[in-house]
Order: sequence, then C-alpha cells, then structure tokens
Amino acid sequence: MKKPIYVVATLAVAALTLGACGAAPEDEETTGGDTETTAEAPDNSDFIGCMISDEGGFDDASFNQSGFEGLERAETELGITVQSAESTDPGQYTSNADAMVQAGCSLIIGVGFALEDTIQAAAEANEDLHFALVDSAFSAPDFSPVELPNAKPLLFNTQEAAFLAGYLAGGMTQTGTVATFGGQAFPSVTIFMDGFVDGVAAYNEAHGTDVQVLGWDKEAQDGSMTGDFTNTENGYNTTQQFIAAGADIILPVAGPVGAGSLSAASEHEGVSVIWVDSDGYEQASNAEYQDLILTSVIKLIGNSVFDTIDAAVAGDFDPAPYVGTLENGGVDLAPYHSFEDQVPAELQTEIEDLREQIIAGDLVIESPSAN
Repeated sequence: MKKPIYVVATLAVAALTLGACGAAPEDEETTGGDTETTAEAPDNSDFIGCMISDEGGFDDASFNQSGFEGLERAETELGITVQSAESTDPGQYTSNADAMVQAGCSLIIGVGFALEDTIQAAAEANEDLHFALVDSAFSAPDFSPVELPNAKPLLFNTQEAAFLAGYLAGGMTQTGTVATFGGQAFPSVTIFMDGFVDGVAAYNEAHGTDVQVLGWDKEAQDGSMTGDFTNTENGYNTTQQFIAAGADIILPVAGPVGAGSLSAASEHEGVSVIWVDSDGYEQASNAEYQDLILTSVIKLIGNSVFDTIDAAVAGDFDPAPYVGTLENGGVDLAPYHSFEDQVPAELQTEIEDLREQIIAGDLVIESPSAN
C-alpha cells in the first residue's frame, strides 16, 4: 500500500501557517566599469507560486531550504507572487495542500518524497492547476509509475555525486572504515547510499585497499535508518555507534538529522562528515562545525524549482520529469573547503577524472533508485 492520505473534512485557511508575499521585488543594481544599470524584475504578480515543506521545515539546512531558495529567486527575478505552507508534522500535508489550492496558486510545489500522495491527490482533483514534486515521481497503489498531465516530478540521480564522495572517503579515511545511514528507506535516500558504497568499492579496486562501509548493504538494499528526518538525537547516537566501530567519515542521509552527526563528530579527533542535499559548509546552522565537513553531495533543488516556475510563467509548463545529473549540473560534489589542503592532489585528480567519465557516459553508476 502507499502511504495513507489524510482526509480533511473542513478547512480554516486562516489558521494555517502561510507565508505570503505580494509586494514587487526590489530593483537589483549591477555595476560594470564606470556605468551603473538597474535591472527590474518583470511584473508577473498575477502568477502565484506556492510551496509546501515536509516536516523538516524551510530552515532545515537541506532540501526544504534549497527548494525555498528557488521559490524566493523566482519571486525576485520573475516578479511572481509567492505563498508557502510550512509543515511541522505529516498530518498537515493535506490541509496545507488544500490551503494552497484555495489560495488560487498557479503552481504548487511539494518539497520531499513524503508529499507524494498529497501532491498526487491534489493534482488529480485539480486538473486546471499545475503541480511539481521534489524527490519523487508519482505512482499507483501497486507502485507502478503514473504520469499526470499537470504534475512534474523533480528528480535527481544523486548516486553519481555520491559515488565521487565515496571515492573521496575511501582515499581520506585513516581508520579504513567509513559509514552511512539514512532517515528512512525512501528511494531518494538510499540512492545516496548506493552511490557512496560503490565509490568506496571503486577506490578499493583502484588502490588495492579494503576500506569497509558500515550502515548499508547495497545488494540487500538494507541498512541503518534513524526512523525520521527530524530527531537529531538519533543522528547523534547512530554516529557515536559508527565511531565506536572505527568509522572516521560519516555520510548521514537524513536532512537536519545530520546535525546530530556533526555534534558527535566534534567529540572525536579525526572524524569528519559528508553533508547532503546542500553545501553544508555554507549553511549558517552548521557554522560551529564547518571544519568537520569534508564535502557535500549536493542537489541543485533550487535551480530545478526556479526553472519549473520560469517555464510555467512563460506558459510552457511541461510534466516530463526533470532529472538532475552531473552532466546537466543538477547534482554535484561540493568544494572541500577546510579540507582543500588535506585532500591529496592525486586524489582530487582521480575524482575529477571519474566525474568526466560519468558525464561522458563511459562510467555508469547504477542504483535501483536511479531515475
């Protein structure tokens, strides 16, 4: 069965947590040489772009925040009106979607695979509106794919970038053991873990090493999950267990739960973390632990959101899935930041060579969850 859909008999829109911004964006000034020009956003205020977060909220330093940044960019550059509904628990998904429909939104974007049932049900019930969903396609109760003419999946082949992160971890570990865990075993989570495991294996093959990966068995598609994407204490405890087992590089694929990994790593010399979804080094909420972030496996969710809105504003909405890859820049490996001088030049070169092989199609990183 698919996840249950919450049914709401009545709805008091005013009681929901909505953020609306209908004011025209400020002019943006650019300076070139001795001349100064002012670029004004077009007036598309009649287009209402709307977004619903999952329970992690828009300040999760991960995919919700990245998606919201794409919405804000559309407000500034395209001159649209925006509204948002921030969920604090799954029971709010349906009511938030209903609120967006009643608000007259032109395009409603759900951020996160947990919103699949909600967005699909809303799209099927409102064929005159456009929808998009980050990190999940649509499916029937038997999990067979469903294509909707008014709903666009925004998907990411993150196994490609995670492979590079795994190769990096294989070359950087001092203990010969690394680890990964997820929040829940959704495809958009396990796809990271698949790529990471394969990257470590590729390093072992290339260098004759035997680096072990704790937390994920790719063949069995089974491993360590904390159970949600909000409880940082679970992330802390899971990471402590991995460190006790000898792991010195941890890849948490659990949104803000990764903050627990950073906290645990800070208590042990030589332990680092690989962030996911956004560049964790750049997130203000991670400022205390910046020097512990080896790199990040990033999804350019904001770009996919902006491009989808841009097309819809122009009247060119297309329900065909967007799939982010290394080739189109939809996924990537973040800079090494504080570790830049610690990652050997030879290892950096190997990783860049592997990136080019993947982009050229000469190296295919496989995952049961690949899009």
